[in-house]
Amino acid sequence: MALSDDTVGAIKTMILDGRLRAGDKLPVERELAAELGVSRGTLREAVRSLTMIGVLDSRQGDGTYVTSLEPRLLLGSLAITMDLHQNSSELFLLETRRALESHATSQAAVRLGEAELARLAEILDEAAVLVEDGQVDALLEHDRAFHRLIVEASGNPVLASLTELLSGHTMRARLWRELTDDGAARRTLDEHRAILAALRARDPELARLRAAVHVAGLEQFVRTQIDSRPSAE
Repeated sequence: MALSDDTVGAIKTMILDGRLRAGDKLPVERELAAELGVSRGTLREAVRSLTMIGVLDSRQGDGTYVTSLEPRLLLGSLAITMDLHQNSSELFLLETRRALESHATSQAAVRLGEAELARLAEILDEAAVLVEDGQVDALLEHDRAFHRLIVEASGNPVLASLTELLSGHTMRARLWRELTDDGAARRTLDEHRAILAALRARDPELARLRAAVHVAGLEQFVRTQIDSRPSAE
């Protein structure tokens, strides 16, 4: 494992130094193993590790390539961790989402273009129809689309990817609230409209507060559900 970890570090150094760039094909296994001074078996273990976390892409019959290294790919292992701890960490995920998304929304307040603001308004108009029709699944997709557009406008792709990941992993709580609270959908729509108003006003601090309050509402719902569960004997 120590040799494999060292080899992982050596390949990462090659990427950081620019010897390997996004999209580059790695040297053939024999040559790379010799260059790094390790066995081909150790190199294979290192390549498998880097493939699992989205740094490398092994293509059958073609070789191994450096991926695009986009944040959404490199956060794959974090997504797996969230899946494994979904029940025990839902509140922690929401708290983290509140911190990140409120910051991203404040950044978007000064970066969103008029076309993006118009699209946000369209999403909310479409969502209003879905609220009246009680189409929960479609409404949740509009919810994600609304927040996705905002965080992408923050100008920070890592922040946007993290926030999108957290949003997806807290969707179960959002669905449960929609199904158990008749007024939740309308409150959410009102909160989204308040966020949009702050964005249109180009007010970063107000946008941050509106986004924080919005996520905090879901956070409070989850906390209430946890508190109401019967304690283990």
